[in-house]
Amino acid sequence: MCRNIRPLFNYDPPSSAADMEAAALQFVRKISGYQKPSAVNEAAFLQAVADIAAATATLLDSLETSAPPRDRQAEIAKARARNAKRYRSA
Repeated sequence: MCRNIRPLFNYDPPSSAADMEAAALQFVRKISGYQKPSAVNEAAFLQAVADIAAATATLLDSLETSAPPRDRQAEIAKARARNAKRYRSA
């Protein structure tokens, strides 16, 4: 799957509508093969992004967990540390 799609559930602060729309856009780009659709396909492309973003919001609102929320900045720092280690050895 696309590396730019990140987990959105159980973060403090919660994922925003912009985060969900960005993930939906990446998903639609991946499965359609279009970075930017042609004019004839643009309406279908944008509708798919809106539908997937709405489904994502519904899903995230419905999920429950007993785990404490993750800190977004701490997760970013961990990912950067993993990447530094991975690319240093390459």
